[in-house]
Amino acid sequence: MFSRHPNTMKTPCVSLLLGVCVLLLSAPTVSAVSLSVGPNLQQFFRGSLVDLSCVDDGQTADGWTVKRTRGNLTEDCGAVPGFGGLLGSYCVVDLSAPNETFWCDSSGQQSDRVSFIVQSDTTDKGVILEIPALPVRTGSDVILRCRQRNGATVEAYFFIKGSSVGHKPEHIITNITQADEGLYWCSTNQGGTSPQSSLRVRDPPTIIHPPPPSTSTNFAPPVKTALTCRPSPPLPASNCPPPPPPPPSLLVSVLSGLVSGVLLVLVLGLILFLCSKLKGMKALTHLT
Repeated sequence: MFSRHPNTMKTPCVSLLLGVCVLLLSAPTVSAVSLSVGPNLQQFFRGSLVDLSCVDDGQTADGWTVKRTRGNLTEDCGAVPGFGGLLGSYCVVDLSAPNETFWCDSSGQQSDRVSFIVQSDTTDKGVILEIPALPVRTGSDVILRCRQRNGATVEAYFFIKGSSVGHKPEHIITNITQADEGLYWCSTNQGGTSPQSSLRVRDPPTIIHPPPPSTSTNFAPPVKTALTCRPSPPLPASNCPPPPPPPPSLLVSVLSGLVSGVLLVLVLGLILFLCSKLKGMKALTHLT
């Protein structure tokens, strides 16, 4: 005998399909908005103040909130005691505990995350390494210094990936490349050693500038492009220049969209296939 409630078979399948779509659409994405850090340092002494803000191309990003993770908790700046004080668009944070990670968030979109190291040594031997907290662009220069709690910089042995690069007041890295990534720290003759921090290196974004408008009054023959070149019998088609490739950013967007679409179709197809199998098994059960 057939079931009197044929629609009951569709309910689990429909719910599963809706759940997959919601997960795919609600997954957090990384945005162009970044977390600004002032001062741009990765190591601090306990009790130091840091200004954090969300920026987009150097301007304050409206609708974005500075957040942090502390243990298993996620908190908004200014919303809980002990986490920051709002000063305009800035979140002023008193660094008193290690293992805190900060980032910017807006409706599931997130910026890159930044972690700070808090020096817990309260003696005069305690030192920190002045190293950027934010990623450094390739081709730029970075100056590393070893600083005491009283604010004075001291001569120290600088270590890069476990190897000493000498005893000096500061260490300068010029024309940074990806090979300069790694752990850095400093050590003084008085016995003070800084924590270890990782230097992050990123390639600068690719910016395509439009050609400047021509100010010449001389008339030049038109340049043959993929749109204007039309080979005639005397002119072979090989003389026509190939069409220019699309910009890299467009290729990345197109490929990303295609991959996401293919994955979505495969997942939905698999779910529909399983649902049809389950429906067939239920029908055979009712017949028997």
